[in-house]
Parts: sequence; structure tokens; C-alpha cells
Amino acid sequence: MPKGILGRKIGMTQVFTENGQLVPVTVIEATPNVVVQVKNQETDGYEAIQVGFGEKRERLLTKGERGHLAKAGVKNIRYLREFRTEDVEDFQDMKVGDTISVDIFAAGEKVDVTGTSKGKGFAGVIKRWGFRRGPMKHGSKYHRGVGSLGSVDPARVFKGRKLPGRMGNVRRTIQALEVVRVDAERNLLLVKGGVPGVRGSLVKVQASVKNRK
Repeated sequence: MPKGILGRKIGMTQVFTENGQLVPVTVIEATPNVVVQVKNQETDGYEAIQVGFGEKRERLLTKGERGHLAKAGVKNIRYLREFRTEDVEDFQDMKVGDTISVDIFAAGEKVDVTGTSKGKGFAGVIKRWGFRRGPMKHGSKYHRGVGSLGSVDPARVFKGRKLPGRMGNVRRTIQALEVVRVDAERNLLLVKGGVPGVRGSLVKVQASVKNRK
């Protein structure tokens, strides 16, 4: 797994390149992530680091969370996520208490951004899957319905059939986005294009798996 950091989606804006080209970017605020736990092959069966991001009111933490964070010497961490370290030289020497900042990335790098897409509630097949509607006149009573669910012979609906249901609010990854700018002083990462999630939602930024050298 590649190097990475946790951040918060601020929103979208636009910047101009040196040759005057306008580039739409997503602003990600990634305050320094603290290493809460280091996992190794002997005790856990794999090598990884667990990092924490964001703050949470202490009274909202469970007893188990308080004990886990106290062991690392930190408190009030909101999000905990893992990064595998087998092939990541930058992370192999990490210890509990170390921090990861946005300067692990540089402008021009390709990253994969993972987040939870916007929830849009219950939606029909036209909005959810892009189905075409039926005829709107000449006595037709089929406009935005599902249509045929399959052959009569199986006497059941096959798994995977596209039907109405809850739309959005699923984990999604956008791959190979270009890092346009890194502002280490303000802990900001400007990534070309859009990323999943609403403003303020958690995102996971990792070096792109498709552009590793």
C-alpha cells in the first residue's frame, strides 16, 4: 500500500497555472496525523500504522477508545484509520507519537482519494441508474417505472438487478488525481477535480496505485 494521510474536504475552488490555464481543484485540509499504533508481523500478522485525525469531545469516547488512546499518549481523536507499511519506506520507521503532514506529497504527484459519497435518499431507476423513461402519450401508463424484471421462466428476480433504492452514501475512491498545490503552512492539499463526500467529510488521500514507479 502507498503512503497516505487523512484529511477533511473543505470544498472546491479554482486556480490558475503558470501558463494561464484554469484548473478546478478540491481543497483538502489535512492537519498533522498522529501515529496511535504500530502493527507488526509478529503480533498482528501484518505491518501497518494506525493514525488518528480530528478531535472529539471526551465524553463521547467509549471506555475502550479512551484506553486505546491513553496507551498512545493522545486523547480526543475522532477518526482512526490504518495504512499498510510493507512497501512504504516513508512509514516503515514510524513510531507511536510521530506525525504525518501534507508535505509527504508534492505538486505533480498522482493520488487516490477515498471518501463517502453524498447520500441522496430513496431514488427511482431513472435517477439512480440512468434508465430511459417510457412514452409520455398515446395512452401509455408506463413513464418512470422499472419495466420488465426478466424472463418468466426463472420465476424470480436475479441478483444484481438494477432497482429503485437508496442512492449514494457509499464508499468511493477516485483514482489518479493530480496534486496541484501543497500548502504545508496551512495544512492544505489542492487536488485537481472533484472527490467524494460533502463539505467537512473525512477523506483518505494515498499515493496512486496506478502511477507507482
